[in-house]
Amino acid sequence: MTYTFLQHYWCFIVSLLGALLVFLMFVQGANSIIFTLGKTDQERRLLINSTGRKWEFTFTTLVTFGGAFFASFPLFYSTSFGGAYWLWMLILFSFVLQAVSYEFQNKLGNFLGPKTFQCFLVLNGILGPLLLGGAVATFFEGSNFIVEKGNLVNSQLSSLNAQLEITPIISRWANASHGLDALLNPWILVFGIAVLFLARTLGILYIRNNVNDENILKRSRYQLAGSAVVFVVLFVTYLVHLLLKDGFAYDDNGTIFMEPNKYLHNMIDMWYLTVVLLIGVVLVLYGIVSEILKQDAQTSKGIWFAGIGTVLTVVPLLLLSAWNHTAYYPSTADLQSSLTLENSCSSYFTLNTMFWVSLLVPFVLAYIVYAWRKIDSKKIDQAEIAADDHAY
Repeated sequence: MTYTFLQHYWCFIVSLLGALLVFLMFVQGANSIIFTLGKTDQERRLLINSTGRKWEFTFTTLVTFGGAFFASFPLFYSTSFGGAYWLWMLILFSFVLQAVSYEFQNKLGNFLGPKTFQCFLVLNGILGPLLLGGAVATFFEGSNFIVEKGNLVNSQLSSLNAQLEITPIISRWANASHGLDALLNPWILVFGIAVLFLARTLGILYIRNNVNDENILKRSRYQLAGSAVVFVVLFVTYLVHLLLKDGFAYDDNGTIFMEPNKYLHNMIDMWYLTVVLLIGVVLVLYGIVSEILKQDAQTSKGIWFAGIGTVLTVVPLLLLSAWNHTAYYPSTADLQSSLTLENSCSSYFTLNTMFWVSLLVPFVLAYIVYAWRKIDSKKIDQAEIAADDHAY
């Protein structure tokens, strides 16, 4: 296995984890509208217990996604997670708030009341997808950072001369916002809001598949149409913008330059990714439309069409930002500081060792599928919640 192959392989693995994370954010999407779908305390508790059986999958995938990025592309991890830490801290805080809210809303001694923690779940349902979507959009729009690899050598020389231990800092944010400035870019907001409404759409599809309550299912059909329309409009708008904008390319010497219609060229050059992306889009649309037209939600399967379609759409979209000599984390402060697969990855030894470990991933996925099927052996209803001493 060549070094180049391993770089592209781990880019694919990270993209797959990112796509699975986007799909699993149906938990956040459903939580963001619990007060819209659930009009009574019993209905809201039913919705929360439905998503509460899956939130660990989302949180674990988020951690795995960050860990895989750290191990395979450490310079990205140190630049983004270390520089744009306010953005990532908000994301992590919202997910921690989610975990606390599930566990404590109906505990004895909760002086804040269940509705307070339910509002926290709504907050996570909005901030999580919005900010994660914004973070992904920076792969195409750029971020405000500077990388100075020379600091590593200079720090080592200074340490030898002065016999002092100096911690090298090779990347820094170019302003004091530390990532929050990304939200001032309207196109990043468009993509972030699109991800938010995708999460809502998937969340509603999941509720229709998992919950047995006539009133909730009746409301969900109308909410599905509204969320889906907003998502489709925003996603198509951003996709057109992406295909028409200048992209961040680099030559064989590693020099970064702006290439007109770079991402359109990537879709043409890597036509196989484009085919997968289009299949994914069709599956998402089929999952949505089939549920809107369906009168009986008892046999709802739209979440699986839309879920698989989401993964098939997001994976090639992320790969378009990195493969084919494209800078996947471009810098708007210093073009030559932009990160590529070649200049930000781990050593050959690390990537090669992790390759063999990654062969265990199918077994982990098989366990998740098995656990999911056992949990969802039948639809959840209010009678089950009332009889469950461990319900949220």
